Amino acid sequence: MKRNQSNYYGRVKERRFVLSLFAIYCGVLFLMSGLHSGLIVLMDDLQWNAFTQSVVPMLYWAVVAMGITVFTRKRIKNTYEIPLHNMAEATAKVAKGDFSVYVAPLHTADKLDYLDFIIIDFNKMVEELGSIETLKTDFVSNVSHEMKTPIAVIKNYAELLQMKQVEEKTRVEYAKTIASAASRLSNLIGNILKLNKLENQNITVEMETYDVCRQLCECILQFEDAWDEKELVLETQIEDTALVSADANLLELVWNNLLSNAVKFTGQGGSVTVSQASHQDCITVTVSDTGCGMKKEVVSHIFDKFYQGDLSHSKEGNGLGLALVKRVLELMDGDIQVVSEEGKGSAFTVTLPAADVNRGALSLEA
Repeated sequence: MKRNQSNYYGRVKERRFVLSLFAIYCGVLFLMSGLHSGLIVLMDDLQWNAFTQSVVPMLYWAVVAMGITVFTRKRIKNTYEIPLHNMAEATAKVAKGDFSVYVAPLHTADKLDYLDFIIIDFNKMVEELGSIETLKTDFVSNVSHEMKTPIAVIKNYAELLQMKQVEEKTRVEYAKTIASAASRLSNLIGNILKLNKLENQNITVEMETYDVCRQLCECILQFEDAWDEKELVLETQIEDTALVSADANLLELVWNNLLSNAVKFTGQGGSVTVSQASHQDCITVTVSDTGCGMKKEVVSHIFDKFYQGDLSHSKEGNGLGLALVKRVLELMDGDIQVVSEEGKGSAFTVTLPAADVNRGALSLEA
């Protein structure tokens, strides 16, 4: 522990009472003893009576003891009591939910001792608690907002359906709108549950060696109707075979999210490119589009939960897809990077560890 403290904060003093106190006490006692001897000699010279010569030294040493006690009491108060009282007050405020508390260290960085170390760690803990509280508040706020919209749609259109003068064609459209809103609400709740399980590691990651190229092709085919509807140009640069060691079900979630976003944010007649490449120790997959792109401030928050670059919420989604993608890749020792320019499109590049070739071959033969 002491070695770790030194690594973080330099040379950490292991004690609060300095050795110089011994010199102080020793010097004071030597001085008092000399004065005591002088007092005895003085009383003999003055020929004071025996009672006085007995009482005066006792009173003298009582005063000396009182002085040493006061000095020691002051040192203990400044060294321990005041810092600990400050910590107790700060802890009480944190217990009541005040995470703006800050306790100043007692010494500068080059003279820190273990109590300074405790105070610094306490401040870090409070800062982290404050961040968690903020995230919790934002999470509740975002969930409430995302749920409010589809619930309002379902309620309003359900009331419209109850009107007798509604034509059959209009009634069908209302029913489709309700179904769409219900599906959006269901997807939101499903994504929240998935993300919660991923973050708490309640999902068992079942790693297996398989061909990611085949999986990419299968996922691309699922969006065939979407390509045709928006008349998108699909370009693929995928190898015949590339083996990865990953959870196939979770990784499918990654590809579906990236492809869905590419289709969603690419305008009519645009193009989407899916490219894959094998390297010595990793596999990279890039999904790029010629869509609307993103500003720099949007890119910096794109993997945050509930964050949506489209502030108007005109596009379908709940801001959890890329947060899920990020968490899934973290569980598989993978990574994702994004390059985007507003008005020119975006490119998401996923990096995954390559599987052991021999073990992968055996798995495919089986």
